[in-house]
Amino acid sequence: MITSTSNAQVKQVVGLQTKAKARIESGLFIAEGTKIIKELPESLRIRVFASESYLINKENADFASQVGAEPIPDVVFRHMSDTKTPQGILAVAKQKKFVWEDLLSGGPVMVLESIQDPGNLGTILRTGEAAGIGGILANRETADRYNPKVVRATMGAIYRVPYYVSEDLEADVKSLKMRGFQVYAAHLKGTAFYDQEDYRKSTAFLIGNEGNGLTESLASLADTYIRIPMEGKVESLNAAVAASILMYEAYRQNR
Repeated sequence: MITSTSNAQVKQVVGLQTKAKARIESGLFIAEGTKIIKELPESLRIRVFASESYLINKENADFASQVGAEPIPDVVFRHMSDTKTPQGILAVAKQKKFVWEDLLSGGPVMVLESIQDPGNLGTILRTGEAAGIGGILANRETADRYNPKVVRATMGAIYRVPYYVSEDLEADVKSLKMRGFQVYAAHLKGTAFYDQEDYRKSTAFLIGNEGNGLTESLASLADTYIRIPMEGKVESLNAAVAASILMYEAYRQNR
């Protein structure tokens, strides 16, 4: 049994929890919590750790046995965990790789430019699965989708929603247009309301950074600027909320 926080495996877990570079270089990430691990495909699972207090509960112990979890002291598990109140089980897992063509399987493509908040990215992934999107195309400046906060927020959708990291977002949007995609930018200068457009064809939505919105160069590639009508003095919506509204309108039209 691992008993020290200086153990090499413990240090690896902490590195994967805290450093995007470690996740990128290793191709690994941490899945923490019973539900997230239950959703984790067995082919991606490398090793699992469970705290001694987690194993007291018979149901937990049975699940830990099913996934081959190694028991560790609570004090060591707390050191490994990314949360203030750990659930008591986490897994080291391989990242699932998607290719460009995976985005084209159906449903709208969400194009994310420099979304910074992990909670927003996780919400877009989770809502995207519920709304049947084709996938997410994001630039390098968007938050790491294997950030622990993103993984938890997706509630398992991270394993199933195609996600492609673009080295040249503008070039990839142009490629979508060449394939017949109609591109819409959620933009404050939009003159058309979002629910006045037809999304029953190949569709891509451009969603910009929380503070700065879309860059002019990317926004200029949109066929149509759309906006979400708002009352009061609110100028814009949270990026994940805006994306969710657009995804569900497309889902409603195609349902």
